[in-house]
Amino acid sequence: MATVTPNRPPVVNLPNILTTARLGLGLILFGLIEYEQWIACIVIFALAAVTDWLDGYVARKMGITSTLGRNLDPLVDKVVICGAFIFLIPVPNSGLMPWMATVVVARELIITSLRSFLENVGATFGADWLGKIKMVLQCGALFAIFVALQTNDPARPHEIIDWIRDGFIYAMLASTALSGLQYLWRAWMMVRDT
Repeated sequence: MATVTPNRPPVVNLPNILTTARLGLGLILFGLIEYEQWIACIVIFALAAVTDWLDGYVARKMGITSTLGRNLDPLVDKVVICGAFIFLIPVPNSGLMPWMATVVVARELIITSLRSFLENVGATFGADWLGKIKMVLQCGALFAIFVALQTNDPARPHEIIDWIRDGFIYAMLASTALSGLQYLWRAWMMVRDT
């Protein structure tokens, strides 16, 4: 008796290649932060952000979805974003303090663990509009930090750029905390109803 196996997309596909490339760009970004190459950081982070958008677009357009891609994409996002914030903590004039990176990393770890748990019991727990805003503000904060560091000149401080940087950082922190609380609430409601 023959068995029919479901038609699964190959693991090596364009969206997964783009996601893996983003991980490589993230590693390059960490090295560039260490050596304070701010213009290169802006360029590499912009490329990483483009691959983040492009892998999802290609997956939807070509109808290529896989369990690996669905899990790898947000994981790579978290590695790149959290890693960049962590690497920026010791950089003078980054505008970041350790508690800020802790908020970002803790939210990502808690929500990733919660999502994994809920999906293992059959619940759908995808990103929503507040999570997407959080991601945009996290990217905006990193761009603002890189620009502020590139233009940093103790002889001629750029207060407006620093204010913009700080505005992005605090908006990012607020959206990170709020989206984390929203996910916790949704998870509580799902668990309570089961």
